[in-house]
Amino acid sequence: MLDTLAEAWSADHHGASIWADPNVTFLDPCTKSGVFLREITSRLAKGLAGAIPDLRDRVDHILTRQVFGIGITRLTAMLARRSLYCSKQADGEHSIASSFNTEDGHVWFERTEHAWNKGKCVHCGASQSTLDRGEDRETHAYAFIHTDNIKARIAELFGGDMQFDVIIGNPPYQLDDGGFGASAIPIYNKFVEQAQALEPRYLTMVIPARWLFGGRGLDEFRKSMLTDERIRQLFDYPDSRQVFPSVDVAGGICYFLWDRDNPGTCRIIEMNHDLSNSESSRPLLENGAEVFVRSHVALSVLKKVVSVETSQIQSLGLPEAKRFDQQVSSQKPFGLRTYFRGASSPSKENDLVVLQSGGRAWTSRAEITAGQELIDKWKVFTSKSSSEHAGQFDKNGQRRVLSKSGVIPPGSVVTETYILLGTYDNETEARNCFTYATTKFFRFLVATRSSAQDLAKSAYSFVPIQDFSQPWSDRDLYVKYGLSEEEIAHIEKLIRPMSASDD
Repeated sequence: MLDTLAEAWSADHHGASIWADPNVTFLDPCTKSGVFLREITSRLAKGLAGAIPDLRDRVDHILTRQVFGIGITRLTAMLARRSLYCSKQADGEHSIASSFNTEDGHVWFERTEHAWNKGKCVHCGASQSTLDRGEDRETHAYAFIHTDNIKARIAELFGGDMQFDVIIGNPPYQLDDGGFGASAIPIYNKFVEQAQALEPRYLTMVIPARWLFGGRGLDEFRKSMLTDERIRQLFDYPDSRQVFPSVDVAGGICYFLWDRDNPGTCRIIEMNHDLSNSESSRPLLENGAEVFVRSHVALSVLKKVVSVETSQIQSLGLPEAKRFDQQVSSQKPFGLRTYFRGASSPSKENDLVVLQSGGRAWTSRAEITAGQELIDKWKVFTSKSSSEHAGQFDKNGQRRVLSKSGVIPPGSVVTETYILLGTYDNETEARNCFTYATTKFFRFLVATRSSAQDLAKSAYSFVPIQDFSQPWSDRDLYVKYGLSEEEIAHIEKLIRPMSASDD
C-alpha cells in the first residue's frame, strides 16, 4: 500500500519522493499495532536525511508534525505508542520523541460512547443489548465514525484546522447488531466515508471486498464508490488468505487508492490463486452492471453474451426476459424455514416429499404456506449456500460454485435451505435446465456476479436463459457465444467439473 501511495505521489509531483517531504501529514484513524505509522516513520526517517541531518531532530519532527493516529481501543492505542515512540507514554523518558508534553502524543484515544436510539447506535448501528456493557468494558464506539462533523472532531483531537495529506488504515470490519443468529453489520464503509469527508490528498485502506458485489447495507456505499473516478487503483484478492493467512473474510480482501485531485480510469490488479496477477484499466462500474466485474476475462465473456442475446455491445445488462434470475425463486419458496423438520414417513397418501437439511422427509399440503402453484411441477433446486466458503478456491485453484443440486418431481417441496432454479410442466425441460446449471459456463457467470456465501436470486442475473427443449453442454455454449480459446481456458481452469446426475 505504501509503495502504491509513493508511486502515485511521485507521478503527481514531477517525480518527487513523498518520503523526502517534511510537510506531508499522515493519519491512521483506526490504528491497532501501529504498523502503518511505524513503517511511514521509518521511510520518512530515511527520506528526510538530507533535509534534517540530525537523526534525533529528524525523528522528533516526523513524530510531532507528520504522523498521527487514532486508537480503536485503549490497548491498541498503547501498543501503537510503544511501536511508534518506543514507549507507551509519548513524553516518557524512553520515548524517541523529545517534544511531546502529553502521554498520548499524536496517538489519541479516549473512551467514546454510542448514541443509542431504540436499541441501536445512530452512528454505527450496533446493538445496545450487546455493547452497552458498563464502564469497565470496551464500548467499540470508534471515535472516527461516532460524530456528525468529522472535520470539527479532528480539530478537537489534534488541535487547529488539521488537513491531512494521506489517510491510511485497516478499519474494523463489522459489529454485532443484535439480530437473529450470528448477525453483524459492516462498519468499514463508515470509516471510508468519514475519511473521504476529510478530503485528504490521498486515501488508501484495506477492507473486505464484499462491497464490490453485495453485502448487507452496502448498496449506497457500493454505488458511490464504483462511480467515484477518484479511485485510481484497486488491488483485489478474492481469497482473504492471500493477504491475511490466518484470517477468513468471506468474499476476499481489497485495498484501494483514492486520489482527490486526479480522477480517471481505475487501474485494477486481480490477484490469482497462485499469487500471479492480471492488470487492466477500466471503469469500476460497467454500463448495465450493478456490481463490479472482478475479472477482465469475465468482462469480455459477459459482453459477448449480451451481444448475442441483444445485439448490444456497450452494456452488460440483459433484458429481464432473458435473465435467468427472473425464473429463480426467492428464499423460502414454499414458506418452510431451514429448521423445519418433516415426518420420517408419510401419514397420508397425498403427503408431500420435503427436501430439507439432512435429507428427505414428508409433510402434508396444509403445511405449505407459499408456492402452492409450484407443488405439482417439476423443479430444479440448488442449495442457497455456495459450495465453497464465499469465493475461496480449492487447492487446485478451482471452485464448484453450486452445492447440492438436482431435479425433484411433482408432489415435492423444499425448505429454506434450497432455492428453485426453475419450475416446469415436464421432466425433459427440467432435466435440460439442470444440465445447463451444471455447465462450467453457467457456474462461471454465477461466480462472476457473486462471491457471497449465500447465492441470492441476484447472483444469477448475468446468466442468460436458454431454450430448454434441448440439452446444453459447455461446448454448445462456447460456440453460441463465440468465446475465444483464452476465455474457454480461463473458465475451464477456474470451475470444477460437476456431474449432471442429481446430488
